Amino acid sequence: MKKLCFVLWMLPFIAFSQKQYEVFFDFNKEYPNQASMTKLNQWIAANKTVEVIGIFGYCDSVDDSNYNKELAMRRINFVMKSLKDGAIAINDKVELKPFGKDFKFSKKQEENRKVTLFYRSKEEESKENKDIAKGDESVSSFDSQALIEKEVSQLAGKFGKAKKGDLVKINNINFLFNSERIEERSRPILEELVQIMLDNPKLRIAIHGHICCNPNVMDTKLSYRRALVIFNYLRENGVELSRLSYKGFGSNDPIYKLPERNEAERKANRRVEILIVDK
Repeated sequence: MKKLCFVLWMLPFIAFSQKQYEVFFDFNKEYPNQASMTKLNQWIAANKTVEVIGIFGYCDSVDDSNYNKELAMRRINFVMKSLKDGAIAINDKVELKPFGKDFKFSKKQEENRKVTLFYRSKEEESKENKDIAKGDESVSSFDSQALIEKEVSQLAGKFGKAKKGDLVKINNINFLFNSERIEERSRPILEELVQIMLDNPKLRIAIHGHICCNPNVMDTKLSYRRALVIFNYLRENGVELSRLSYKGFGSNDPIYKLPERNEAERKANRRVEILIVDK
């Protein structure tokens, strides 16, 4: 089986384990309906200790994609203003993402007219910052960002060259030690993977999760959860369930023999690989 390797360093990780809250809208309106606005105000009043890290806007299937994306952005802006007016903390790097028609629609149109908030408690943020501080990161933030941008620019080409049965290793989707938690700055890689799947409707993949360090080859729980995180991200962003599968391999197929000799080998063994099932 041929492997296409994107050789990049592993990075420390911030969680993708954030919570969600949805705000609903009437047809062609950029502000919530009365019932939804009341619930939003109640949510704001009850969640003064959270930090919003993402706001995604959606529309129903009526009208064209460009108009829907503009309307989705206006909905995002309205909700963001409401959050600020309610003194809800918003992360400096909050992701604002409007969708036109590039997501998986619900059969019920009213369920598509929404804004989804992604948030976490400030206690979780503090813990994640401590996790990063404890790490043995040797790549500067600037350098790691450059590597991520390079990977994003090359990803479509790598998948374009891959054939059925090829295994594409993506070392930039990385995990905290002993965790399925994904670093926020790796999000562009996942977004690009979503776009590749949406642009290639015949592409079917299997997501393979791998871990380091564990000599018990029967223990696949962590690698299973890592693969599931990627699977859920793709599914929640419009990739059909029938085109996806996932599996955890534990430490059954390490790049470097266990026990690893150093942190570089451990980082290389902690990875996600994509099997091209069909295209």
